[in-house]
Amino acid sequence: MALAGFVGAFWRIPWLLMAYLVGMLVLIILLACLVIFMYMVTIRGSGHVVPNRAYLEYHLEDFSLWLQRRVRGSYKWEGIETCLSSTQICPDLNQTYTMAMDFFRAYLTPIESGCCKPPTECGYTFVNPTNWISPINNIADPDCIQWNNDQTKLCYSCNSCKAGLLASLKQEWRRADIILLVTLIALICVYLVGCCAFRNAQTEDIFRKYRQGYT
Repeated sequence: MALAGFVGAFWRIPWLLMAYLVGMLVLIILLACLVIFMYMVTIRGSGHVVPNRAYLEYHLEDFSLWLQRRVRGSYKWEGIETCLSSTQICPDLNQTYTMAMDFFRAYLTPIESGCCKPPTECGYTFVNPTNWISPINNIADPDCIQWNNDQTKLCYSCNSCKAGLLASLKQEWRRADIILLVTLIALICVYLVGCCAFRNAQTEDIFRKYRQGYT
């Protein structure tokens, strides 16, 4: 499209410029739809403040239904869970935090908060970041039952882990959305320049026909 626009503007070819403008308009509309879509699906899903904790905790129901559907199905989540459990995200916490107070004052990432530890409301007792002692009654939340000290399981099957992944995805998408918005504005400016070139090409074509007819 850029080549067509350059050739059409340089040699003042109206039909080529018209094709360029139509293509640019379609691209701008598609990009605008993508920017709006990414903003709408990430507008929800803020973390919850936990008393006496520096980190936030995340609830799956806080996110948009479209994002929830991406992780709710077991056939979709199994692959993601396997991927998460194979990383060093959670094991690295054991190397960083050995004392409970240091861990509670840590600013964990959404995935670390949601997948590497049980939810605070479950009432588990800290041993290390990925090892917790279960309370007598741990039915406050379904995730409390899902927690497992097995280092390959932890809370990878928890809704809090799914929410943490979506919160991390939301952060990435918000940054990408800003880049796309800047790109959209730049494309609109280029499109306006193309419109001016098309108008000049039309004017030149009219003058050319007029001079030929006069001759």
